[in-house]
Amino acid sequence: MDWNKGSGWKRQAARGLVFLAAAGMMAWGVYRGEMTVMLGKAVNVCLECIGLG
Repeated sequence: MDWNKGSGWKRQAARGLVFLAAAGMMAWGVYRGEMTVMLGKAVNVCLECIGLG
């Protein structure tokens, strides 16, 4: 199957569904307060990589 030929309505619908699902999951994470948890984890990983942690 050649995925580079055209962009039919099925492909556009699939893209739209994936986009809506991703946006919904991000909104749910923000609602639950997961941003601070993820920022803390990112800071810890970054500090460990450069050897400060």
